[in-house]
Parts: sequence; structure tokens; C-alpha cells
Amino acid sequence: MRTSLPTSHSTHGRWRRTGTAAIATAALALAGLGTATQAGAATSTASATPKVTAKAIAAQVAKAHVSYTSQCGAAPAKGFASCNALRVTGGTTAFQEEQAAKKGATPATIKPHASSATPTGYGPSDLQSAYGLTSAAASNGTGRTIAIVDAYDDPNAESDLAAYRSHYGLPACTTANGCFKKVGQTGSTTSLPSADSGWAGEISLDVDMASAICPNCNILLVEAKSASMANLGTAVNRAVTLGAKYVSNSYGGSESSSDAGYDTSYFNHPGVAITVSAGDEAYGAEYPAASKYVTAVGGTRLSTSSTARGWTESVWKTSSTEGTGSGCSAYDAKPAWQTDTSCAKRMISDVSAVADPATGVSVYDTYGDGTGWVTYGGTSASAPIIAGVYALAGTPGSSDYPASYPYAAAGTSALNDVTSGNNGTCSTSYFCTARSGYDGPTGLGTPEGLSAFTG
Repeated sequence: MRTSLPTSHSTHGRWRRTGTAAIATAALALAGLGTATQAGAATSTASATPKVTAKAIAAQVAKAHVSYTSQCGAAPAKGFASCNALRVTGGTTAFQEEQAAKKGATPATIKPHASSATPTGYGPSDLQSAYGLTSAAASNGTGRTIAIVDAYDDPNAESDLAAYRSHYGLPACTTANGCFKKVGQTGSTTSLPSADSGWAGEISLDVDMASAICPNCNILLVEAKSASMANLGTAVNRAVTLGAKYVSNSYGGSESSSDAGYDTSYFNHPGVAITVSAGDEAYGAEYPAASKYVTAVGGTRLSTSSTARGWTESVWKTSSTEGTGSGCSAYDAKPAWQTDTSCAKRMISDVSAVADPATGVSVYDTYGDGTGWVTYGGTSASAPIIAGVYALAGTPGSSDYPASYPYAAAGTSALNDVTSGNNGTCSTSYFCTARSGYDGPTGLGTPEGLSAFTG
């Protein structure tokens, strides 16, 4: 994150954020219907309650509002990064409001540091539907490995992942069956970093989102011994050495003159799709999202609609200091495939996906300040989602930089162009404001199937 601190109140050393979602749509899809049993239960409930009009549902959904906290604390020191995960601690999500409207009930309220008995945010079926991935997620990904790079250890990573995948009916992914592997930055499976509850929540979010998008993929969790760029970068190198062709990074720090050196040492991996969160503090550039070798991933607010797609998105922004990052890098060179005209250097973002905590994703976590089902947002959700899309799309060309792939599909139906919203104020409009075509907050848009992520 950038060095400027958010204006929110501090609670127990972490920054509490409050956001409001007013999403007046006809209906929101049910999250978490990954198994036939769950789907059957939902059908039974629906038939036992009076039919609710779309207008009534929209009115209740418009009441959605959440408070949330930065999972990894305040802005990091120079040369260090903070995770871009936001954990919902109070209020009601749009999903909860929709469920309550259909049942004619009062929505449950999320309690700080408490979990719900069932998910309170989007699940795999929602995300796959929103991004045109349902068929691909069912059939693609076998034998492909998504690496998740984070700092410190999550002791419960494997067991929490098992609970998430079991609930949604996804294939088991364990050390025993060869699907899941956890290592430190040296590659050791036994010499791991110290545990950290903040980063553990980030880890749960990342492995769950990779699972949601590519259920058949293997997951390699590489834990850096600290949140320094040097150690996180070493973990990226380790992930590539161990064979991962898709590497998700949900963290960032302020830009610096050291970034070109980091690029050369850690992120220049042709043939590997490296995704990085754009940041959660609204308009402004972060590193390593600014690296010319990575796919910088911005954040949206995602809700259902009556359109043919069935979903609609806008730029995620809660306040002047809360929303997706974007901007023109002060240090990093512009990649050849990026052609916007007003930024001479690297422009953030390239593509985007859901990140608004009020339309957040369900995560199962028992170590990272959670005790079961919690809801997360932030661009820490969008980066592993896009890594999963790359994994579904296939192995990149050995000399390719996959960040270039979406640019070949610009303006086509392979991407959902996000044209509304902003993440702040800027002198060059598209740096912070959505428009038709490329813009900073959402890049070229969000996935609609796989063809924009294939070489």
C-alpha cells in the first residue's frame, strides 16, 4: 500500500473501514450453491415462502452496508508490502439483503471477529457465472498449478481450504492427493515462516479464490519469511522454479526508484502469468502492480442485473481513500503492448474483477482473525481470480508476457467493458474514471470467458 495512511479510525492496530453499497438491481444470484444438496435446500425454501417482487428485493438490497478492516494493517515501510485484503466486520452484504428479501425476513448482521454458519458473500458458482467461466471451470485446469505468494505462515491453510472446497462441492485438494503444496521461500515444506494472523486471512482468501475459478487446478502456496519486497520477490522466483505458470500476488507497497531492480530480479518471467493487486486505497499507483512484466488487476463492484449477461459492474470506490488503485507509474517503463496516450510510463490497471467488500466473496478462515465463514473484499480478491482465469485458458507461450494477452482482445466481447464509476480525482480523466475502452481503475474490463487470456 502507499505510504499515506487512511483516514479511518484505528482498532487494535488495524484500520477499520466503512463502506456503503446501494445496488438497486432486480435480484442477486444465490452464492454457495456448489452441491446438489445445497441447491435442493434453496429450492425448497423458495417454494415455501411467498413470491417477492423484483422491486421489493431491489429496495432491500439497496440497504446493504458493511464495515471492514484492512487485514494486514496500515501502510508498510519503504521496501515492504502490505496485503490488499479487506475483511468485513459488520453490517449486511448485498447477498444477505437479497436472501432476507426472498424469505421475508430481517437480514442477519455480521459481527466483528465472528463467523456465520453459512457463507455471506459470493461463492464459486456466482463468480464463474459472472465471468463466463462455468463450462471452463468444470472441464479445464487439470495438471496446471496456480501459485499463491504471500508473507508469513497460515498454519490452517490446508484444513481451511478443505472446508471451503467441501462446502461448495469442489474436488478435494490436499497434500495427500498431490493437489496442494505449501513451502517456504526456500522451497522447504518443513522450514516455514512464523505464523501471522493478518497474512493468514489473506492466504485463505487467495487459495479460496483460486479454487473458485479453477477447481481442477493444483495450488502451490509459497510463504515468504517477511513482507519485504526482497523476500516476497524471492518467493515469486521459488514459485516459478517449482513449475507454476500462474502466480498470484495480493500485496503492494509504495513505488520507489528500486522498482526497476525488483523487476529484473523477481518479476521478469516470460511464459508465466503473474497477477498483482492494484491496491485498495483508491487513486494512486502501487508496486509491484506497476511492474511492466505483470498483469495489474483492478477492482469492481459486482451485482446481478436483468441484462443478457446477468451481471453488471462499476468501479469499486467507497471513499476518497477506499477503492481500487490505479494510476500512471512514476518509475516503471511502459510495456510495448500498452497503448494509452497520456501516460508515458506504466499505467495501472490491465484488467479487473470483483473487489468491493459490500459485494464481497465468501472465505473459510479459522486463523486469520476468523472462526469460520467470513466475507472479504479488496483487490486481493481480484488478483487470484484473474490468475485462475489464466490457468483455465492454458499454458502461456514460453517467450510470452501474458499481461499482453488482454490487449489483443481489447474492444471485443471477450471482455466486459466497465464504463461507470471512478476511484478519485485526477488531472487526466481516464487515470481515475471509467470510460468506454481502456481506463485506469478497470483496465480493459473483466473476463467474459477465456479468449482474452490466451496467447
